[in-house]
Amino acid sequence: MSLLRAVNLTKSYRMGKRVVPVLRNVSFEVESSDFLALCGASGAGKSTLLQLLGGLDSVDAGEIWFRDQNLAILSQRKLAEFRNRNIGFVFQAYHLLPEFTALENVCLPGRMARRSKSVLEIKARELLHRVGLAERLDHRPSELSGGEQQRVAIARALINDPVLILADEPTGNLDSKTGDETMDLLLALREERGATLVIATHDLDLAARAARVIYLSDGHL
Repeated sequence: MSLLRAVNLTKSYRMGKRVVPVLRNVSFEVESSDFLALCGASGAGKSTLLQLLGGLDSVDAGEIWFRDQNLAILSQRKLAEFRNRNIGFVFQAYHLLPEFTALENVCLPGRMARRSKSVLEIKARELLHRVGLAERLDHRPSELSGGEQQRVAIARALINDPVLILADEPTGNLDSKTGDETMDLLLALREERGATLVIATHDLDLAARAARVIYLSDGHL
């Protein structure tokens, strides 16, 4: 059984009086432990597709199956529970809370899952050590470089041991050297945990590292 299956996904957005189609009848499957890259030009629908797969947005039509569960019919509360339990997100813009330290940011998904604070902090410290930030636990995002913030975001994505990691342009805001190091780290952590990884990227060199590549153009595969 596939871990993730998209069936005829269709999505549009309204811009003023205009309806702009983003995805048109997109279908594909992702196997467990797969590494899939979603490629295409800016505006091709990569980020939208990633958000739909992770339950951050709803489809206009179609189905998204995670194992035997159809995400398209879940309530917002059930979707939030599903995301917290199964998915780790790595965003291009990091989305760290500015008033929280690196340690607190990493712990946040676990706190939302109502896990023990002391247990979470032990695990968050281990993850931050693993991503090379053992000396930066008490630093806030404004005190960290872009590469360091992305590494905090990766640690945060892994705190709940997700089976699926979704990364949207994970190296898009980084210079090439830092981007390569960040991707090496993400792939190593994914390999250690046997997680499935889906990334959205316009970087063909980065996509070439994936086991499979899907290209989006004008909302079509």
